[in-house]
Amino acid sequence: MGETRLPRHMFLWIMTIIYMFAFASLYVQIPGLYGNEGVLPVLQMEPHMSDSKPVFEYLREHPSLLWLMPRLGLDLDAQQVMELLCLTGALLSLGAALLEPLRDSITFFCLWALYLSLCQVGEEFLHFHWDSLLLEAGFLAVLIAPLNLLRRRSVFRHHDAMTFWLVRWLLFRVTFGSGVAKLANHCPSWWGLTAAKHMVETQGIPSPLSWFLRQLPDWYLKLVTVSILVMEIAVPFLYFAPIRYLRLAAFYLQAACQVQLMLYGNYGFLPLLSLALTFSLLDDDHVSYWLGHSKRRAKTWPQTITSLIVLLMDLAVFAIITYGTKVLFTLEIDWEAKTISSKTAFTQQQFENWMKLVTVPTVWVGILSLTWEVVAAMLGCVCVRGFLWKLWGLVQWAVFASAVVAVFTLSVVSNTCQSQRELQIDYYLVERYRLVSAYRLDNKINSVDGRPEIILEGSMDKNTWTEIEFMYKPGKVDVAPPVVTPHLPRLDWQMSQAAQRTAEHSPWFTGLVHRLLHGNKDVVRLIQTDSVQYPFSQAPPGYIRARLYKYLSTPKAWWRRHFVEEFYPTVQLGDPILKAMLSQHRLTVTGAPPWSQARGWGSYASAWWPGLSPWGPAGLSPKERRGAALPWAHHPQEGP
Repeated sequence: MGETRLPRHMFLWIMTIIYMFAFASLYVQIPGLYGNEGVLPVLQMEPHMSDSKPVFEYLREHPSLLWLMPRLGLDLDAQQVMELLCLTGALLSLGAALLEPLRDSITFFCLWALYLSLCQVGEEFLHFHWDSLLLEAGFLAVLIAPLNLLRRRSVFRHHDAMTFWLVRWLLFRVTFGSGVAKLANHCPSWWGLTAAKHMVETQGIPSPLSWFLRQLPDWYLKLVTVSILVMEIAVPFLYFAPIRYLRLAAFYLQAACQVQLMLYGNYGFLPLLSLALTFSLLDDDHVSYWLGHSKRRAKTWPQTITSLIVLLMDLAVFAIITYGTKVLFTLEIDWEAKTISSKTAFTQQQFENWMKLVTVPTVWVGILSLTWEVVAAMLGCVCVRGFLWKLWGLVQWAVFASAVVAVFTLSVVSNTCQSQRELQIDYYLVERYRLVSAYRLDNKINSVDGRPEIILEGSMDKNTWTEIEFMYKPGKVDVAPPVVTPHLPRLDWQMSQAAQRTAEHSPWFTGLVHRLLHGNKDVVRLIQTDSVQYPFSQAPPGYIRARLYKYLSTPKAWWRRHFVEEFYPTVQLGDPILKAMLSQHRLTVTGAPPWSQARGWGSYASAWWPGLSPWGPAGLSPKERRGAALPWAHHPQEGP
C-alpha cells in the first residue's frame, strides 16, 4: 500500500468533528437524563470514596474522571461535573478541528478519556454500539496522531502506516461482523430478504426519506437487502486485497452505503464515524487526485501491460462476486414485468458450516496483512541514515508494534470464543476501558407488522387523556419524521428500543414517569423544548399511563396506527405501585447511598404488578441491578 499521510490527516480531522458532535449533543441532554432530578440521576452511581485508597486504584476499578473532582477540591455535584467534562470535550474538539497543531496524540487521549468517563456512568443512555465504536476509534486516533505539542512540526514516522492499519481492521470487524450477525441469528426477515422493507420503518428515529424508500416496490427492497448482505459479507475481504484498485472500489462502495445511511435514518454520528473508518482504504495518490495535485506520467510498455493485467484481475474479482450473488440469491430478471426476483438459495446449516470454515482463515488474513505492515515499517527504520536516527526509529517501531499487536490480539479475543484462557483474562482486564468491542449491528428485525411505539398520556382527572408528543420519535400520524442528524436524542432512541420489549426490561422508564409527574423542567425539555407543544406546561399531570401502538407507513399518510396493549399502568404521585418500582430499581435520591435503602417494597409490588420482582435481583448496586434486566447493558455491541 502507498503512502497514507493525507488519509491519516483526513481521519484525524473528521474524528475531531465527530467528538464535537457527540459532546455537544450529550451536553444539552445531561440535566434531563442524569441530573439530580433526571431520569437516571448520576448521583446514584457514585462509588463510596475513601481518602485512604489511592486515586489510581479508583481509576482502575471505576475509570471515570467524575470521581477525581472531590480529590481536586472542586465543589461540584455529579451533574455539574458531567457538564464540565462535556463542555471541555466539545471545546477541545472544536479547537482541534480548526487548528491542525492541536490534532495531537495528547489531545486525542484527553478526548478519549473524557468520553470514556461519561460512558462509564451513562448506563443505558450511553451504551449504544456507536458509543463503543467511538471509544475504540478514538483510542486508535491516540496511536495514529503525532506528538505535535512536543515538537515544532509533525515529521514522518515509519510506523504510521502500521498504526493506521488498525483502522482498516476495525472497519473490517464492524462491517463483516454486522453482516454475519444478520444471518447467524436466524432472523426470518434477513433470510426472507424482506429486512430492508422493515428496517426503514422500524429504525429508531425515521427520516422523511425513509418513508419514500418504504413506498418502493417489494422486489426492489428485496434487492436492497441482497446488496446489504453482499456489501457487509463479501466486500470487506477486499480491504486487504493486494491490488490497489480493489481497495479503492471497496472504499467507494462503503462510502456510498454510509451516505445513504445518513439520508435514510437519524443515526447521529454513526454514519460519519463509519465513513471516517473507510479513509483507511485510501492512499496519498488517490487523495491527491481528488485535490487536483496528481500528475499524469507517461507509462512504458511494461507498465501498460501490467496495468492491463491488473484491470483484468479487478474485473475478474467483481465478476466472481456478481456471479456468486446471482447464484446464492437466485437473481432472475423478468423482462415483461420489469422486475428482478430474489430468493435465498442456501440453508442456515450451510451458512453455519461456511462460517466455521472461514473464521480461522479470516483471522490469518488479518495476521498476514498486519505482518506485512510491521515488516515494512521495520525495514523503513533500518534504511534511515545515521546510527542514532536508525536506533531511535527502531525503538519507536518496537513500542508501536507492540501496541498494535496487543490491540489486534484483544480484538480477535473479543470476537471469538475459542481463544486461550490467558488471552481472555487479559481481555477482561481491559474490557472496562472499552478499547475493543465485538460489533454485531442490526442483527435482528424484531417487528415485521409495523413499528411498535410507546405513547405517553397524561390526565388531570383520570378521565380525559392527552397524548404527550415527543419532538423526534413518531407520535401524531400526520406529522412528518424529522431530520435531526448529527444530534442524537438518546431518550427518543431508548423509547423506540423499549417499545420492542416489555416495561420490565426498561427500568429507567419508571424514572421518566416519576419526573413527568413532578413536572421536572429538564426532563420535559428532552420531550419538548417548546413549552407550547407540551400539554402540561402550566401544571404537571395528575396521572400518567403508557400505551403501545403499532405504526405503519402508508402511501396516503405518513403513518397509520392501531392500539396493541397497555405498556405501563396508570400511576400517580404517592401510588404504592410507583413507590415500589422506584425502590425496586433504586431510582430515588436520598441522603443515604441508594444501595443502602430499605428493600421492603419488592414483595408488595409483586402483588400489584406480577413479574415486578424479577426486574432485578436484590443485593446489587444500582448499575448492576438495572443492567441485570437488560441483556445488552454490559455488552453494548448487542444493544440497539
